[in-house]
Amino acid sequence: MTVAGTLVIDIGGMASHGAVIARELGVPCVIGTHSGTRDLRDGDTVRVDGSSGVVEVLHRAGPG
Repeated sequence: MTVAGTLVIDIGGMASHGAVIARELGVPCVIGTHSGTRDLRDGDTVRVDGSSGVVEVLHRAGPG
């Protein structure tokens, strides 16, 4: 997690481990996506707004 620019996590809440770590690292975080780790691929360029809970794919990575 220390090299991540943002965190997108499928389950949890504001007091979950991922949220606490994101706050400590000072990176945006969206928790409770239910399918974020299935929908996103390595290399995708995304915009994450932790305040509104929005994850937007800006550019899809090519086939792996």
